[in-house]
Amino acid sequence: MVFPRNLAVAAVSFAALLSAQSASAITLTGALTATYQNNPTLNAARAQLRVVDERVPQALAGWRPTIAATLQAGMVNRSSQAFTNRGFRDASASLQLTQPLFRGFRTVNSTQQAEAVVRAQREDLRVTEQTVLLQASTSYMDVIRDTALVSLRRSDLKFQEEQVRAAKDRFNVGEGTRTDVSQAEAGRARAQSALNSQLAALNSSRAVFKQIIGLDPKNLSARSNVTRLLPKSANQAVTLGQEQHPSILASLHLVDAAVYAVKTAEGSLLPSADLQATVSTSDNTLPGVGGGTTNTASVYGRVTIPIYSAGRTYSSIRQAKEDLGRTEVLVDVSRDSVRAGAISAWGRLNAAVASISAAESEVSAAKLALEGVIEEQRVGQRTTLDVLDSQSNLVNARVTLVTAQRDRVVAAYALLASVGSLDYENLGLTGERYDPTAHYHAVRDKWFGLRTPDGR
Repeated sequence: MVFPRNLAVAAVSFAALLSAQSASAITLTGALTATYQNNPTLNAARAQLRVVDERVPQALAGWRPTIAATLQAGMVNRSSQAFTNRGFRDASASLQLTQPLFRGFRTVNSTQQAEAVVRAQREDLRVTEQTVLLQASTSYMDVIRDTALVSLRRSDLKFQEEQVRAAKDRFNVGEGTRTDVSQAEAGRARAQSALNSQLAALNSSRAVFKQIIGLDPKNLSARSNVTRLLPKSANQAVTLGQEQHPSILASLHLVDAAVYAVKTAEGSLLPSADLQATVSTSDNTLPGVGGGTTNTASVYGRVTIPIYSAGRTYSSIRQAKEDLGRTEVLVDVSRDSVRAGAISAWGRLNAAVASISAAESEVSAAKLALEGVIEEQRVGQRTTLDVLDSQSNLVNARVTLVTAQRDRVVAAYALLASVGSLDYENLGLTGERYDPTAHYHAVRDKWFGLRTPDGR
């Protein structure tokens, strides 16, 4: 039996897939750009930020006047010794303007609180961006890995079919046994089953790719500049993560928000002052109240001094202080989580690199072993089962190599995410960059209007 020389060529290698280029190829950078522009999870997070932006103009409303109009009209039925069951009309209209002058610094502090929450939400958006981009890069590499493994399994199936044919030929000329044929057929069945399972895995990876990236995974090319963006050591990774990871920055902004929440709650204990102006007109035919039209205008200054509110205000202040303590603890939680994530990602990357080197050696050794076993089988020193075992070892080694190469790329992107660097600028994405401050500036000082800045 002749060893199939095209076995290694027929198995599409992972490295070849990585370097494949064409005019219509979807590069990894292109896939990440499409994800950044179109991913629904990311768009939902951006919408959530726009929702939070509206807290600032709501807080600023504490500086602004409120205007209310009241209209009423009706009939009054009245009877007395002078008259019986007579109906009188009574109508009035009033316009009242109330301008806050002092609210115990609650407007100032609630505005600062709202702005701190907005800053925290912007960092949460960055967290979502990194999570989604990592999912996109992972799904991209999963498709490449599974495509390579499908090709490998197909080559293995061809090899097993050749073994079945050769075993039958030897049996027909009396040089082999029925056992050899059965063993070869069992190997072919296992190869077919493995191919079917791998095809299912590829279809699943392609579906996830479409879900996250929004494109059909065709002609992928995974060249990336991610290696040059990586930190040089685990210590550097930890330091970068502590300085710039959006989870930590978001938790710090939430501490600021909690501080202002305490001050806002404490402001309820302070006096408040406002100016109230009212104009009104009334028209009636009621006897004894000067029937006819009456116009009134008034301006009052009002000071309210809180004395006791059934303990509700004190409870709100204690609650705000407890929430402040909680947010301060969450800062430490975020720091510890980022530190652990950076160290873990660094370890996974190094493990993947080491696995590639070991797997390449294993593939080379397994290939030589298989060639030797086949030559020994020709002279009767090896059995069909020996050949099948050697082929299985080679296939497993190649699977390990393909998986390790995929893991190295994914681990690199995971390391970038763990230090807060998996973003639009560092990845060199193209297309319009989403500006998280544009909506904020568009709505911050709006006094009127039902339409959102995008026209809804």
